[in-house]
Amino acid sequence: MLFNFFKCRGGGEKIFPLLISQSELVIKAATLLKEILNEETYEKKKELTRQMKEVEREGDIVDAKISETLFKMRRTPFEREDVQILGSRMESFLDMIHDSAKKLVIYRPNFTDNSWIEIGDQIVEDSHLLNDIAKELPQFKKNEEDIKAKCARIKEIESEVDDLYEFYMSHLFEAEKNGIELTKCKNIVQSLEDTTDVAKDIGDCIKLIMAKEG
Repeated sequence: MLFNFFKCRGGGEKIFPLLISQSELVIKAATLLKEILNEETYEKKKELTRQMKEVEREGDIVDAKISETLFKMRRTPFEREDVQILGSRMESFLDMIHDSAKKLVIYRPNFTDNSWIEIGDQIVEDSHLLNDIAKELPQFKKNEEDIKAKCARIKEIESEVDDLYEFYMSHLFEAEKNGIELTKCKNIVQSLEDTTDVAKDIGDCIKLIMAKEG
């Protein structure tokens, strides 16, 4: 039934499964990031980061398949450029999650701040919201209100993280006297905050697609 609907959307049977696969990889990466943030053992953190690298490689393969598929298709479910941008931004989200994980391992900060863990939880929520949206896109007109609500929640998360980031940074510069540790913490929380910005960019892209196709 779903396959038949994909077909009527002009090549959707080829594109939508790839977008869903991509969003599922984002969930895997976000879950690994959460584990890294909560893990106390450095060796285990490194192992989890290696696992995330494999997830990122899978994401690169899916992203390449999206581009290759679009190149071969005569008709696309949405405007060709919008499909490409959506896939590219999803891949950027995955890359940012991996980048945050790498910083946690490379910098080896003296402790993991609760603010980082909180942002990590919100990145996980973003990943599940995007996965839900990807599954709803094939019938976006039927699911329009639900998709809009999820995009609004993604924007809300980005705003909440901005507030948390600003509060954390003001406290960091006041409390941390070690310049090296300050730089480590600043770069880590900046990377985590930037990751939620990318999730918001994906939500904005989806809203633009819906406005064009509605």
